[in-house]
Amino acid sequence: MPRNFSLVTVASGAVSLRSLEHGETFHPVVGPMAEARALHVAGSRIVERAGECARPFVIWDVGLGAAANAVAVIEALSEARCPAHVELHSFDCTAAPLTFALGHADELGYLAPWREAVVQLLASGRAAAGNVDWHFHRCDFREFVCAPRAGVPLPDAILYDPYSPESNRSMWTLEHFTRLRERLDPARPCTLTNYSRSTSIRVTLMLAGFHVGLGGATGEKDQTTVAATHRDLLAHPLGAEWLGRVARSTRGAPLRESRTPGPVSSEDLAALRARI
Repeated sequence: MPRNFSLVTVASGAVSLRSLEHGETFHPVVGPMAEARALHVAGSRIVERAGECARPFVIWDVGLGAAANAVAVIEALSEARCPAHVELHSFDCTAAPLTFALGHADELGYLAPWREAVVQLLASGRAAAGNVDWHFHRCDFREFVCAPRAGVPLPDAILYDPYSPESNRSMWTLEHFTRLRERLDPARPCTLTNYSRSTSIRVTLMLAGFHVGLGGATGEKDQTTVAATHRDLLAHPLGAEWLGRVARSTRGAPLRESRTPGPVSSEDLAALRARI
């Protein structure tokens, strides 16, 4: 059993995991399922969009962790009796949090009904869960973006949930998001949901080539972030008022690999203005 995690009870009373190595609680305040459903399932309109898709609807689950986001997708599709064929591709460089969570499935609650699927996923890298074909890719997602594996289709939705920029900076940089955006299929509209409300992260996503909008509230956050390859996928796209706040911010610059965020440059501000 991995020892780098512990069980914690969050403010809502739900049980979640805490990474002792990174000092971060998974899905804090409201708990795993409430956050996963509000942030990712609703934020990307998974059930609606999958139901309208004539081909397999593909989801990239970046940061499998303890599988709360994946389970939220599986359960939402099952509850809606959505007939769509969905491929769910989960990425993580380690299975340690999911292995720990599996050993505490009853305490966590949400994982218990899917225990057999998780066991199979960990053993073989693939499992059937309802009408979802679930895959686990144990790899560094940054390396995958640079050299995609054969047989992994491009996504319609990305559930982006790595550790925070404070402890996992390289997963949030302009260089990484630009490479990710370039990999996506222009003919396949795709959303990317994430828990950040940071001005710098939103600037980073926009300069990487995404359209960026406000996501729904979760926990103590009154808003999150939704990015998309197509502007019409956004319910609340960022506009001129937000751009004004970026110009005034002391940390409005994008997160680059070699620089600490400060005020946005005139060149970056002009590039942002062209995308609003």
